[in-house]
Amino acid sequence: MTAVKTGRSTLVTGAVLVGLVVALALVSFLWTPHDPVKVDATARLLGPTGEHLFGTDKLGRDVASQIMVGARTTLYVGVVAVGVAAVIGTPLGILAGMSRRWLGEFVMRANDLVLAFPALLLAIMLGAVFGASTLTAMIAIGVATVPSFARIARSGTLQVMSSEYVLAARAAGRSRPFIARRHVLPNIAGLLIVQCSVSFAIAVLSEAALSFLGFGTRPPTPSWGRMLQESQELLTVQPRLAIVPGLAIAIAVLGFNLLGDGLRDRFDPRLGGGRR
Repeated sequence: MTAVKTGRSTLVTGAVLVGLVVALALVSFLWTPHDPVKVDATARLLGPTGEHLFGTDKLGRDVASQIMVGARTTLYVGVVAVGVAAVIGTPLGILAGMSRRWLGEFVMRANDLVLAFPALLLAIMLGAVFGASTLTAMIAIGVATVPSFARIARSGTLQVMSSEYVLAARAAGRSRPFIARRHVLPNIAGLLIVQCSVSFAIAVLSEAALSFLGFGTRPPTPSWGRMLQESQELLTVQPRLAIVPGLAIAIAVLGFNLLGDGLRDRFDPRLGGGRR
């Protein structure tokens, strides 16, 4: 009972934090306090006021407006990157779990090869060929996250394939695509949802890191990572310029991690979350 209550509170807390980030992104489509890319030399480095909630940066841009639009950029990169990883990694993992041993081993060894290339290295390689951009960051993060989905999908598939109802379906002459669609995918959906939430947190951090290093979202589009990069030279005199985007990143990552933990507890029958 205690574990169930803890899992529920974790899920609610994560959902609230994620909802806050999503709300900022949605509101930014309709309204921001100021133009987030407007440079105003007369309003440089202003402190928090009623007009500028978090003050202004070294170019006179409103920090609160940049945070709001930066949330949109972060979610956009996360959704596309996780979507790419799930669409590629899930079928590969199911294929590896349902195929003959040599084919499954080949798929997983190729998966391990991709796992050896971190998102940053992939972004540098893609940036050298196609130029640094938001698209480059999304592809790099997505490809780097494929192995995680493939491993989770394969592990779940192996468990489902050993169940009695799958053995009955095979004895009835059902094809492998039918079994994958009818039995495997629905039963591993919970694992994939949890992995999506965890991978989203990783994508938020990766996007911020890539933008910080200059391989992600290009100016003038606001990005939390680039806001951190631009605040370096003023860290000792204007620490709020680093604290505000840093807190935004921390809240987003914490929210998605807590949401993933809560969903894991919800879908894990050993914790009682799977019982109705």
